[in-house]
Amino acid sequence: MNVFYCQYCQHQVFFPNTFCESCSSVLGFQLNRNTMGTFAKIDSYTWRSLDPQDQNLYYKPCYNYSHYQACNWVIPAEQANPYCESCQLTHLIPDLSDPQNLNYWKHIEAAKRRFLHLTKQLDIFPRPKKDPNDHFGLQFNFLMPYDNQPVMTGHANGVITLNASEADVVVRIKTRMSMEENYRTLLGHFRHESGHYYFELMQHFCPNWIDEFRVYFGNEQADYSQALAQYYENGPQANWSDFYVSRYACAHPWEDWAETWAHYLHMLDTLDTAYQSGLTLDGKLSIDPHIHFEAPPLLAQDFELTINNWFALTYILNALNRSMGLDDAYPFTLSNPVLDKLRFIHRSLLQIHNEGHTSSMRQGEY
Repeated sequence: MNVFYCQYCQHQVFFPNTFCESCSSVLGFQLNRNTMGTFAKIDSYTWRSLDPQDQNLYYKPCYNYSHYQACNWVIPAEQANPYCESCQLTHLIPDLSDPQNLNYWKHIEAAKRRFLHLTKQLDIFPRPKKDPNDHFGLQFNFLMPYDNQPVMTGHANGVITLNASEADVVVRIKTRMSMEENYRTLLGHFRHESGHYYFELMQHFCPNWIDEFRVYFGNEQADYSQALAQYYENGPQANWSDFYVSRYACAHPWEDWAETWAHYLHMLDTLDTAYQSGLTLDGKLSIDPHIHFEAPPLLAQDFELTINNWFALTYILNALNRSMGLDDAYPFTLSNPVLDKLRFIHRSLLQIHNEGHTSSMRQGEY
């Protein structure tokens, strides 16, 4: 995550902000410029940029920004579509006549925007799904469960459905404990389910990719329903941590990919925040962890340095949390087979980026 500053007073601002706490200027994220813009309100729907490099250009808040405060992105004033690039991906939302649902939806959209910011940085920002037969666009459905209408979080054919009740921290913690998942967040849901979506894109744009996938993750053609039934009946294999990033990853190669993909995104976003913030670490002894960035970690050529920096950063994160009496921020151990899977994901993203496939993804040239 980038470090952002108010373009009027130069005070630091943050990705979720809607106004500068120092000078009260209104803020809005500009995806095309990857920055938090600062604006002067001409009226409710016309904002003038205060960025010296973008001065006198006009923007408007996304519809969900101006009407619900459920977004903080802006779009060019002349854009016909009233929704920003993030909100265009949302198809179904909970009934907003219930104030609780509005609060849940705001939390879900905030997590989605953070997920999407990283996809922009990795040059894999998804485009909206055109119709039910469009398997390469992406659509989000956020639904509340009812007694006779449960909602399963999952992905199918370019549609990611999230159980909106998990925006309630109590519900999420109870689910995390009942499913024995030591790390369960809204952002994690987006990253995991997006793994299934990007799995389909990888196969399409990289024809030989699936052969190498099977070397690390196994045969994805194994019966999925049967594999999940066995997992939920018998639990994970006894030595799962020797080969998988999580318990659930051992259920089926698709879930192994999605869990590892989510973990890769966790790593890269956290490391990018550390890099953008200028974080370095020099241990007292030569065997102590060190953090040194030679280049931005996103799409870096030297992924081994990224891994080394990650181990050092998680060591410090966990130590800091323990000093505060909190659970470990990073409750994972990465085995060599898991590291090989992460290397494969990184190579895959470099390949589609270097070969120019990302432009086709955005434009729908399939």
